[in-house]
Amino acid sequence: MDLDSAKPLIVQSDRTLLLDVHAAAAGEARAAILPFAELEKSPEHIHTYRITPLSLWNAASAGFSPAGIVKVINDYSRYAVPPGILEGFADIMSRYGKIRMLPPETGDTGDTLILRCEDELIAREIEAAKVLKKYLQPKEGPDGARVFTLRLIDRGTVKLELIRLGWPVKDEAPFSKGEDLDLELRKISRSGRAFAPRDYQWDAARAVCGHGGPGMGYGVVVLPCGSGKTVVGMTVMSLLKTNTLILTTNVAAVHQWIEELLDKTNLEPESIAEYTGDSKSVAPVTIATYQIITWRPDREGDFPHFHLFRERPWGLIIYDEVHLLPAPVFRVSAELQAVRRLGLTATLIREDGAEGAVFSLVGPKRCDVPWKDLEVQGWIAEAICTEIRLDLPENLRIPYAVAPPREKYRIASENPHKEDAARQLVENHPEDQILVIGQYISQLESMARLLKAPLITGKMPNPERERIYAAFKRGELRVIVVSRVANFAIDLPDASCAVQISGSFGSRQEEAQRLGRILRPKGGKNAWFYTLVSHSTVEEDFAGNRQKFLAEQGYKYSIQHWTA
Repeated sequence: MDLDSAKPLIVQSDRTLLLDVHAAAAGEARAAILPFAELEKSPEHIHTYRITPLSLWNAASAGFSPAGIVKVINDYSRYAVPPGILEGFADIMSRYGKIRMLPPETGDTGDTLILRCEDELIAREIEAAKVLKKYLQPKEGPDGARVFTLRLIDRGTVKLELIRLGWPVKDEAPFSKGEDLDLELRKISRSGRAFAPRDYQWDAARAVCGHGGPGMGYGVVVLPCGSGKTVVGMTVMSLLKTNTLILTTNVAAVHQWIEELLDKTNLEPESIAEYTGDSKSVAPVTIATYQIITWRPDREGDFPHFHLFRERPWGLIIYDEVHLLPAPVFRVSAELQAVRRLGLTATLIREDGAEGAVFSLVGPKRCDVPWKDLEVQGWIAEAICTEIRLDLPENLRIPYAVAPPREKYRIASENPHKEDAARQLVENHPEDQILVIGQYISQLESMARLLKAPLITGKMPNPERERIYAAFKRGELRVIVVSRVANFAIDLPDASCAVQISGSFGSRQEEAQRLGRILRPKGGKNAWFYTLVSHSTVEEDFAGNRQKFLAEQGYKYSIQHWTA
């Protein structure tokens, strides 16, 4: 068989999809299966995807049908598809919508909702579930069907427990309108540039807002870093025109949201407030950090800043970097199901496996644009990803061999040869603006001294941090060394090269965020992403896991060996 012309997909009866990355249509197939399959493994030649109940429910909520999924699989499958799994898709997807959450019926109190099941067996199963007994009250509906009432405040909790039982809820209960806000997008930004959301940004915003009726107004948008997720958020705000609470990762991201809103909308400064450790004010549009929301004086105490969620009649909550949503915000989100919700992220991967909670409490995935598609269209830069493997110095090999597992990782991460390799890479890119990113502060301090570059860490005061970012944007600094604080929501549009000297074990999430720092389009210039890895150590194993996300997006890593 000519592998170049062969269909790229091999479908197995355990619901795994094997993608031959060398087949001619591999890119098309990857984009076609992403809405309903999740990447598991990505070695050099064959990538493994798995179809899970959650991936199928996401597809169902986005309007995909079992027949459509079967067609994609048949179109790209190299061999005959095992027939049993196709019927299985339909059964799983049919569960989405079998339970609906609806407004109260005539005679019910205004602080209740109705849970309606499509058939009696489902109703019986739910009634028998011990975990739901304290939330649901069975009753007979006006048409004789068995329904349940629940309190408004339990709306999110019930949805979360039901998805754990294998029953995703289609939430058609009404939203609170929120206080009106006159918000329009500018055609000419305040900075004097023509502005209009790109087609994919409009499509993403419309996918969340829909027709404005039941079952719409909430969900998650997955777009690459550098592709303008903030613009999607502002576009949703312009469609809904309501008071909005925006939660994001750090103070720098708060300030970037404020700058973007002032530049690209008709909002005046008095309509926008910052709620952080530096400033605590509230306005029709308020931007807060997850850190301030989840702060409490002791581990057993209350969260004193949760009052922000009830400070105004919000009509929309935007969760920036929703894949990082902390557990306490999940809990309060369960109570805020009457507010429209938008999650923005470059990856729905959560290292704690809580993707189901995001689905239940924020919403299903409404839009997922492949990174490579935007790269081909020129909306993000083409990235060249290289892993550089370095041997451990002779004097560290015995300490590494006898160290416990966690210490092994740190010894490998802080391999001193990485300093010379990073310095050489910086010298090899004299025309690029470079981020050197790492995990361990002592290593970063040494790196900053070697490169004579400023170091940004979480302990640096925000004004000083933003002064350095501004100098980098103006081209006055060519290299900055950054800790994990630069993983999230930092807008450095001219950064074109990243050198990753250490990371958070096998976090694919972090890999995506760090690559995203250099993906802003740069007039046809490539972006360069280097990862320094100690050869034949646990760091090499973790690096393989970190590459999974990039492989899912269609990026290929080349591997080079560096000799001291």
